[in-house]
Amino acid sequence: MPKQNNLTQAIQNLIEAILKALGYGNNRKRTWHQHVVPYQDGWAVRREGNKRITSKHRKQSTAIRKAKTLAKRYNADVIIHRESGGIRDRISYKED
Repeated sequence: MPKQNNLTQAIQNLIEAILKALGYGNNRKRTWHQHVVPYQDGWAVRREGNKRITSKHRKQSTAIRKAKTLAKRYNADVIIHRESGGIRDRISYKED
């Protein structure tokens, strides 16, 4: 029976390592902060921590409006970036 226990433990360790590598093992809370960032020849809205963008816009004001809508829905912040990439403003919609 000891071989069976060793094999079971090895399989369990392997599964845990795979899940951790895929990001399932961490207990970090997902944030819903919305960033308004320069994108190609316009602006984009991107959720914090995401590589993919949520939406593309020609004007920054339109991107800000979309980001505000999403931030209100998830009680999050809108972080507005300058064209140079620096942060211009932060608007909070968190419920205290």
